[in-house]
Amino acid sequence: MTQHIAFIGLGNMGGPMALNLCKAGYNLSVFDVMPDAVKKLTDAGATAAADIPTAVKNADIVITMLPGNEHVKKVYLDASGVLAHAKAGALLIDSSTINADIARDVAKSATQKGFRMIDAPVSGGTAGAAAGTLTFIVGGAAADLESARPALEKMGKNIFHAGASGAGQLAKICNNMLLAVLMIGTSEALNLGVSGGLDPKVLSEIMSKSSGRNWTLEVYNPMPGVMENVPASRGYTGGFGTDLMLKDLGLAMEIAASAAAATPLGAHARELYKAHSEAGSGKLDFSSILQFVEKQKLAKSA
Repeated sequence: MTQHIAFIGLGNMGGPMALNLCKAGYNLSVFDVMPDAVKKLTDAGATAAADIPTAVKNADIVITMLPGNEHVKKVYLDASGVLAHAKAGALLIDSSTINADIARDVAKSATQKGFRMIDAPVSGGTAGAAAGTLTFIVGGAAADLESARPALEKMGKNIFHAGASGAGQLAKICNNMLLAVLMIGTSEALNLGVSGGLDPKVLSEIMSKSSGRNWTLEVYNPMPGVMENVPASRGYTGGFGTDLMLKDLGLAMEIAASAAAATPLGAHARELYKAHSEAGSGKLDFSSILQFVEKQKLAKSA
Protein backbone atom coordinates (compact mmCIF):
# COMPACT_ATOMS: atom_id res chain seq x y z
CA MET A 1 0.00 0.00 0.00
CA THR A 2 1.35 3.42 -0.98
CA GLN A 3 2.24 5.60 1.97
CA HIS A 4 0.25 8.76 2.49
CA ILE A 5 2.45 11.83 2.96
CA ALA A 6 1.27 15.26 4.07
CA PHE A 7 3.54 18.11 2.93
CA ILE A 8 3.16 21.53 4.55
CA GLY A 9 5.06 24.52 3.14
CA LEU A 10 5.34 24.69 -0.66
CA GLY A 11 7.72 27.58 -1.21
CA ASN A 12 10.86 27.73 -3.38
CA MET A 13 12.25 24.63 -1.65
CA GLY A 14 9.16 22.79 -0.43
CA GLY A 15 7.30 22.97 -3.72
CA PRO A 16 9.90 21.10 -5.79
CA MET A 17 10.51 18.62 -2.97
CA ALA A 18 6.81 17.79 -2.81
CA LEU A 19 6.67 17.54 -6.59
CA ASN A 20 9.38 14.87 -6.55
CA LEU A 21 7.33 12.86 -4.06
CA CYS A 22 4.35 13.14 -6.41
CA LYS A 23 6.47 11.89 -9.29
CA ALA A 24 7.61 8.97 -7.13
CA GLY A 25 4.00 7.85 -6.75
CA TYR A 26 3.27 8.80 -3.16
CA ASN A 27 -0.28 9.65 -2.13
CA LEU A 28 0.31 13.30 -1.27
CA SER A 29 -1.87 15.84 0.52
CA VAL A 30 -0.51 19.39 0.53
CA PHE A 31 -1.12 22.64 2.37
CA ASP A 32 0.26 26.15 1.97
CA VAL A 33 -1.09 29.62 2.61
CA MET A 34 -0.38 30.54 -1.03
CA PRO A 35 -3.01 29.12 -3.42
CA ASP A 36 -0.71 29.27 -6.46
CA ALA A 37 1.82 27.07 -4.70
CA VAL A 38 -0.86 24.50 -3.95
CA LYS A 39 -2.14 24.54 -7.53
CA LYS A 40 1.27 23.52 -8.90
CA LEU A 41 1.07 20.38 -6.78
CA THR A 42 -2.56 19.56 -7.49
CA ASP A 43 -1.80 19.87 -11.21
CA ALA A 44 0.80 17.15 -10.62
CA GLY A 45 -1.65 14.85 -8.83
CA ALA A 46 -1.51 15.91 -5.19
CA THR A 47 -4.64 16.55 -3.13
CA ALA A 48 -5.14 20.05 -1.75
CA ALA A 49 -6.02 20.33 1.93
CA ALA A 50 -8.04 23.24 3.25
CA ASP A 51 -6.07 23.35 6.49
CA ILE A 52 -3.39 21.54 8.49
CA PRO A 53 -5.77 19.17 10.32
CA THR A 54 -7.20 17.98 7.00
CA ALA A 55 -3.74 17.56 5.50
CA VAL A 56 -2.33 15.40 8.28
CA LYS A 57 -5.26 13.38 9.61
CA ASN A 58 -4.59 10.29 7.44
CA ALA A 59 -0.88 10.76 6.77
CA ASP A 60 1.72 8.14 7.62
CA ILE A 61 4.44 10.78 7.23
CA VAL A 62 4.22 14.55 7.72
CA ILE A 63 6.90 16.72 6.12
CA THR A 64 7.23 20.45 6.79
CA MET A 65 9.39 23.06 5.06
CA LEU A 66 8.76 26.38 6.81
CA PRO A 67 10.47 29.80 6.98
CA GLY A 68 11.55 29.96 10.62
CA ASN A 69 11.25 29.25 14.34
CA GLU A 70 7.83 30.74 14.96
CA HIS A 71 6.29 29.07 11.93
CA VAL A 72 7.50 25.65 13.06
CA LYS A 73 6.20 26.15 16.60
CA LYS A 74 2.82 27.32 15.31
CA VAL A 75 2.41 24.54 12.74
CA TYR A 76 3.33 21.79 15.19
CA LEU A 77 2.18 23.05 18.59
CA ASP A 78 -0.98 25.11 18.03
CA ALA A 79 -4.39 23.63 18.73
CA SER A 80 -4.94 23.45 14.97
CA GLY A 81 -1.44 22.09 14.38
CA VAL A 82 0.19 18.81 13.49
CA LEU A 83 0.56 17.31 16.97
CA ALA A 84 -3.11 17.85 17.73
CA HIS A 85 -4.41 16.24 14.55
CA ALA A 86 -1.87 13.84 13.02
CA LYS A 87 -2.58 10.11 12.90
CA ALA A 88 -1.29 8.15 15.88
CA GLY A 89 2.28 6.98 15.39
CA ALA A 90 2.94 9.15 12.34
CA LEU A 91 6.53 9.97 11.43
CA LEU A 92 7.17 13.73 11.47
CA ILE A 93 9.98 15.26 9.40
CA ASP A 94 10.81 18.94 9.71
CA SER A 95 13.09 20.16 6.92
CA SER A 96 12.96 23.81 7.98
CA THR A 97 16.15 25.49 9.19
CA ILE A 98 15.54 26.63 12.77
CA ASN A 99 17.16 26.99 16.17
CA ALA A 100 18.40 23.60 17.40
CA ASP A 101 16.86 24.13 20.86
CA ILE A 102 13.45 24.75 19.31
CA ALA A 103 13.86 21.62 17.18
CA ARG A 104 14.57 19.63 20.35
CA ASP A 105 11.59 21.15 22.17
CA VAL A 106 9.17 20.37 19.33
CA ALA A 107 10.54 16.84 19.00
CA LYS A 108 10.12 16.32 22.76
CA SER A 109 6.48 17.42 22.55
CA ALA A 110 5.97 15.09 19.59
CA THR A 111 7.49 12.14 21.43
CA GLN A 112 5.32 12.78 24.47
CA LYS A 113 2.28 12.50 22.22
CA GLY A 114 3.46 9.22 20.72
CA PHE A 115 4.91 10.49 17.46
CA ARG A 116 8.34 9.89 15.96
CA MET A 117 10.18 12.99 14.76
CA ILE A 118 13.42 13.93 13.05
CA ASP A 119 14.85 17.30 12.07
CA ALA A 120 16.09 17.06 8.49
CA PRO A 121 17.18 20.45 7.12
CA VAL A 122 18.59 20.44 3.60
CA SER A 123 21.45 21.80 1.57
CA GLY A 124 21.57 22.13 -2.21
CA GLY A 125 19.39 25.12 -3.02
CA THR A 126 16.41 25.34 -5.34
CA ALA A 127 18.28 23.60 -8.15
CA GLY A 128 18.93 20.63 -5.86
CA ALA A 129 15.30 20.63 -4.74
CA ALA A 130 14.09 20.52 -8.34
CA ALA A 131 16.59 17.85 -9.39
CA GLY A 132 16.04 15.68 -6.32
CA THR A 133 19.72 15.92 -5.35
CA LEU A 134 19.43 17.64 -1.98
CA THR A 135 21.58 16.77 1.00
CA PHE A 136 19.55 15.94 4.12
CA ILE A 137 21.24 16.59 7.46
CA VAL A 138 19.30 14.60 10.03
CA GLY A 139 18.97 14.77 13.78
CA GLY A 140 16.98 12.19 15.73
CA ALA A 141 16.84 8.46 16.35
CA ALA A 142 18.63 6.26 13.80
CA ALA A 143 15.58 4.01 13.52
CA ASP A 144 13.35 6.97 12.65
CA LEU A 145 15.81 8.07 9.98
CA GLU A 146 15.64 4.60 8.45
CA SER A 147 11.85 4.84 8.36
CA ALA A 148 12.14 8.21 6.63
CA ARG A 149 14.91 7.18 4.24
CA PRO A 150 12.74 5.90 1.33
CA ALA A 151 10.90 9.23 1.10
CA LEU A 152 14.06 11.29 1.65
CA GLU A 153 15.79 9.41 -1.15
CA LYS A 154 13.10 10.60 -3.58
CA MET A 155 14.06 14.19 -2.76
CA GLY A 156 17.77 13.98 -2.08
CA LYS A 157 21.03 12.34 -3.09
CA ASN A 158 22.91 12.45 0.20
CA ILE A 159 21.55 11.68 3.66
CA PHE A 160 23.67 12.20 6.78
CA HIS A 161 22.83 11.30 10.36
CA ALA A 162 24.34 14.14 12.40
CA GLY A 163 23.28 12.81 15.80
CA ALA A 164 20.44 13.15 18.27
CA SER A 165 17.47 15.50 17.95
CA GLY A 166 18.62 19.01 17.03
CA ALA A 167 21.95 17.87 15.61
CA GLY A 168 20.69 18.22 12.05
CA GLN A 169 19.88 21.86 12.69
CA LEU A 170 23.25 22.57 14.28
CA ALA A 171 25.16 20.99 11.39
CA LYS A 172 23.02 22.86 8.85
CA ILE A 173 23.72 26.20 10.52
CA CYS A 174 27.47 25.51 10.50
CA ASN A 175 27.20 24.76 6.78
CA ASN A 176 25.19 27.89 5.98
CA MET A 177 27.53 30.16 7.91
CA LEU A 178 30.38 28.84 5.79
CA LEU A 179 28.25 29.22 2.65
CA ALA A 180 27.66 32.89 3.43
CA VAL A 181 31.37 33.50 3.94
CA LEU A 182 32.19 31.70 0.69
CA MET A 183 29.59 33.66 -1.29
CA ILE A 184 30.95 36.97 -0.03
CA GLY A 185 34.54 35.92 -0.74
CA THR A 186 33.65 34.67 -4.22
CA SER A 187 31.78 37.91 -4.96
CA GLU A 188 34.74 39.99 -3.82
CA ALA A 189 37.18 37.99 -5.96
CA LEU A 190 35.02 38.20 -9.07
CA ASN A 191 34.39 41.90 -8.55
CA LEU A 192 38.12 42.52 -8.12
CA GLY A 193 38.94 40.70 -11.33
CA VAL A 194 36.22 42.37 -13.37
CA SER A 195 37.25 45.77 -12.00
CA GLY A 196 40.74 45.07 -13.30
CA GLY A 197 39.48 44.14 -16.75
CA LEU A 198 39.19 40.34 -16.56
CA ASP A 199 36.39 38.39 -18.22
CA PRO A 200 34.27 36.93 -15.38
CA LYS A 201 33.78 33.64 -17.23
CA VAL A 202 37.51 33.23 -17.74
CA LEU A 203 38.26 34.20 -14.14
CA SER A 204 35.61 31.78 -12.85
CA GLU A 205 37.12 28.95 -14.90
CA ILE A 206 40.61 29.74 -13.62
CA MET A 207 39.55 29.85 -9.98
CA SER A 208 37.39 26.74 -10.30
CA LYS A 209 40.51 24.80 -11.33
CA SER A 210 42.72 26.44 -8.70
CA SER A 211 42.99 26.61 -4.92
CA GLY A 212 40.10 29.07 -4.63
CA ARG A 213 37.54 26.61 -6.00
CA ASN A 214 34.30 26.31 -4.01
CA TRP A 215 30.61 25.47 -4.43
CA THR A 216 29.45 29.07 -4.89
CA LEU A 217 31.94 29.54 -7.71
CA GLU A 218 31.30 26.24 -9.49
CA VAL A 219 27.57 25.64 -8.94
CA TYR A 220 25.96 28.95 -7.93
CA ASN A 221 28.08 31.67 -9.51
CA PRO A 222 26.98 35.15 -8.35
CA MET A 223 28.16 37.03 -11.47
CA PRO A 224 25.39 37.53 -14.07
CA GLY A 225 26.04 35.90 -17.42
CA VAL A 226 28.63 33.41 -16.22
CA MET A 227 26.34 30.46 -15.54
CA GLU A 228 22.87 29.53 -16.78
CA ASN A 229 20.01 28.46 -14.53
CA VAL A 230 21.24 30.25 -11.42
CA PRO A 231 19.59 33.27 -9.75
CA ALA A 232 22.35 35.64 -10.94
CA SER A 233 21.27 35.03 -14.52
CA ARG A 234 17.62 35.85 -13.84
CA GLY A 235 17.94 39.05 -11.85
CA TYR A 236 18.63 37.20 -8.59
CA THR A 237 15.03 35.99 -8.40
CA GLY A 238 14.08 32.66 -6.88
CA GLY A 239 16.69 30.69 -5.00
CA PHE A 240 17.58 31.23 -1.36
CA GLY A 241 16.66 34.72 -0.21
CA THR A 242 18.99 37.22 1.41
CA ASP A 243 16.65 37.49 4.40
CA LEU A 244 16.74 33.70 4.84
CA MET A 245 20.52 33.74 4.83
CA LEU A 246 20.43 36.60 7.33
CA LYS A 247 18.12 34.50 9.51
CA ASP A 248 20.52 31.57 9.40
CA LEU A 249 23.49 33.78 10.24
CA GLY A 250 21.52 35.07 13.22
CA LEU A 251 20.98 31.48 14.35
CA ALA A 252 24.72 30.87 13.96
CA MET A 253 25.50 33.85 16.16
CA GLU A 254 23.05 32.61 18.81
CA ILE A 255 24.81 29.25 18.85
CA ALA A 256 28.23 30.92 18.94
CA ALA A 257 27.24 33.04 21.92
CA SER A 258 25.80 30.04 23.76
CA ALA A 259 28.87 27.88 23.09
CA ALA A 260 31.42 30.70 23.51
CA ALA A 261 32.74 29.81 20.04
CA ALA A 262 34.67 32.40 18.01
CA THR A 263 33.06 33.17 14.63
CA PRO A 264 34.66 36.45 13.43
CA LEU A 265 34.01 35.84 9.72
CA GLY A 266 30.49 34.61 10.44
CA ALA A 267 29.78 37.73 12.46
CA HIS A 268 31.10 39.99 9.69
CA ALA A 269 29.09 38.07 7.08
CA ARG A 270 25.97 38.72 9.13
CA GLU A 271 26.77 42.45 9.23
CA LEU A 272 27.17 42.55 5.44
CA TYR A 273 23.97 40.61 4.76
CA LYS A 274 22.09 42.79 7.23
CA ALA A 275 23.24 45.93 5.41
CA HIS A 276 22.36 44.34 2.06
CA SER A 277 18.87 43.49 3.30
CA GLU A 278 18.31 46.93 4.78
CA ALA A 279 19.30 48.44 1.41
CA GLY A 280 16.22 46.76 -0.08
CA SER A 281 17.59 43.43 -1.30
CA GLY A 282 16.08 41.14 1.32
CA LYS A 283 13.89 39.25 -1.16
CA LEU A 284 16.66 38.76 -3.72
CA ASP A 285 18.74 35.59 -3.76
CA PHE A 286 21.66 35.63 -1.35
CA SER A 287 24.12 35.60 -4.28
CA SER A 288 23.00 39.19 -4.92
CA ILE A 289 25.56 40.15 -2.24
CA LEU A 290 27.72 40.71 -5.34
CA GLN A 291 25.67 43.84 -5.99
CA PHE A 292 26.39 45.06 -2.47
CA VAL A 293 30.11 44.51 -3.04
CA GLU A 294 29.97 46.41 -6.33
CA LYS A 295 28.19 49.34 -4.68
CA GLN A 296 30.91 49.60 -2.05
CA LYS A 297 33.43 50.07 -4.85
CA LEU A 298 31.29 52.77 -6.42
CA ALA A 299 30.79 54.50 -3.07
CA LYS A 300 34.55 54.56 -2.48
CA SER A 301 35.35 55.96 -5.93
CA ALA A 302 32.66 58.62 -5.53
